Amino acid sequence: MWSISTLTIFLVLLVYNQKSFAASFNQPNLPSNPIWDRREITFADESIVGKNSRALFVDTNNTILLYDGYSLTPKNVIPEVPLGCSSLFVTSNGDIYANEVGRDLFLVKKWISKTNSFEVVMNTSEECVDLFVDINDTLYCSIVLKHQVVKKDSSYSSFVPIPVAGTGNNGSAFDELHQPRGIFVDVNLDLYVADCGNHRVQLFRFGKKDAVTRVGQESQKPTISLRCPSGIALDANKYLFILDRGNDRVVGEGPYGFRCLIGCNSYGYDTQYAQLRDLFTMSFDVFGNILVVDDYKGHIQKFVLTKIPSGE
Repeated sequence: MWSISTLTIFLVLLVYNQKSFAASFNQPNLPSNPIWDRREITFADESIVGKNSRALFVDTNNTILLYDGYSLTPKNVIPEVPLGCSSLFVTSNGDIYANEVGRDLFLVKKWISKTNSFEVVMNTSEECVDLFVDINDTLYCSIVLKHQVVKKDSSYSSFVPIPVAGTGNNGSAFDELHQPRGIFVDVNLDLYVADCGNHRVQLFRFGKKDAVTRVGQESQKPTISLRCPSGIALDANKYLFILDRGNDRVVGEGPYGFRCLIGCNSYGYDTQYAQLRDLFTMSFDVFGNILVVDDYKGHIQKFVLTKIPSGE
């Protein structure tokens, strides 16, 4: 059990298992047919994370970082914080990237763990709704209102990123996006995008402007229908796990294709199981449990990996 103060919190760090890994985020090696308990555990409620908390990151030390928009506990972790943060990413050396949204101001700041200070690393024309840092320390940002994903190499002196996916116009062609949200970059530098407005997940191979539809409308293989996907994660076998926001559920891939995992009744509502709504962000912990941000309730919900089929 954890004891968490109900004082106003900007960022909550909860550590329940200390390990050290090269990667900063969790990609569990799951069995071929994993099962999660569909009854949620409220990991943090509105009194802790605020009404409109969206930023969530779980690192490989099982440190959970949450945002509620006010202050920080403990105070010596980050002395100053970005405003209006809706996305976080933590690198393996402990540096923290967070977006800042103000009046006519859209920045990404990096908190440097060695110096205990922030620096501006990216200046965008609109809000970054998701951030990702790849194995080469390149920072990616998805911009809903510009229908683009942009990136900035750590060696660039300019704060202005370059487009990597999407034309900047709303569209459904293979080089276009419509309100992109969650992003993920694998070790091959291939970019996965939750293309919310087109109800699909797009895969942009490294250096390519045209994408392949991995899941949803116009996918090359039969997959599963989506309605405004908002978050993406990959496991150790590169199987996709998706927050299907418009259908209030979590779906996942395996050797037998895609299936619903959580919120599998109509629109995520059932008196016996989880009642989900407006899912925004997801993350695996080191045990393969799934944590999601329920934006409507202002809750962080945890779903426990409960059953591993026999023989695996």
